[in-house]
Amino acid sequence: MGAGEGEEGAGSKAVMYGVAGAGVGGCMMIPLAVAGAVPLIIVFGGLGVLLAPLIALILLFGGGGGSADDYSSDNDTANQMLTVLQGDGKGELDTSTVPADLVDPIQKAGKLCDAIGPIVIASQVEKASGFNSALVGPQGEVGISQLPPDIFKQYGKDDDNNGKTQATDNADSIMAQGRYMCDLASQGQKLLDDGTVVKTTDKDGNTTNSVLDLALAGYAIGMDAVKAAKGVPQSNDALSYVLAIRAQFAKYQGIAAPPTGATPGVTPSFTETGAPAA
Repeated sequence: MGAGEGEEGAGSKAVMYGVAGAGVGGCMMIPLAVAGAVPLIIVFGGLGVLLAPLIALILLFGGGGGSADDYSSDNDTANQMLTVLQGDGKGELDTSTVPADLVDPIQKAGKLCDAIGPIVIASQVEKASGFNSALVGPQGEVGISQLPPDIFKQYGKDDDNNGKTQATDNADSIMAQGRYMCDLASQGQKLLDDGTVVKTTDKDGNTTNSVLDLALAGYAIGMDAVKAAKGVPQSNDALSYVLAIRAQFAKYQGIAAPPTGATPGVTPSFTETGAPAA
């Protein structure tokens, strides 16, 4: 029951973060290209095997060329981005990165429980609908968060106080998403507490099976699948969703800002930035 795909973006002087390529029997690797430097290969804490689709998400810094100081700054930013990608998702939302009328519901949804922050909510909304409240999904999903109808019925309330509870109301949709994520996080915590799932941390400090990862995997394919796998299932659907959401964290935390003029909430395309198409 995952979300729909948001827009991908790219540009000339880029920091690329996300997931790329397929690995069979090994850890998922995340390529990071900074201002024309040789790509670095970062192993993401055991979260991945057998990921075929390319879901790299590219965010921009303006201009080209640059001095040694620019290069150093870009590498510092890249390191911050990787730290955020691998973090707990509880960073503070940069309100300039989302449409102004959605700041309040995203902030509120991200404060419903300690396990889920507003940058998680914003990242999920972009992937679900690209911030398109008129989108209709293939299984009857409607609204900006694209929740399945049965899920919205369970978690939706009249959060905008207009006398109606409906998924086409942005506040109702986003707050229902937040309640659902908090419920999934609570279920994930119980799996950790009773030993069904074991959280591990490698020598580099990367965590596998965090509460956030369990909740995101449950959001994508259902918590029964997470329980059966005793952790984040090693499948395309689960892994690609977890990492695609994490890949947006830096943007919504304001570490990797899109270029001036970009639409808040939507990663700009090649043509929108004037960069050459791939």
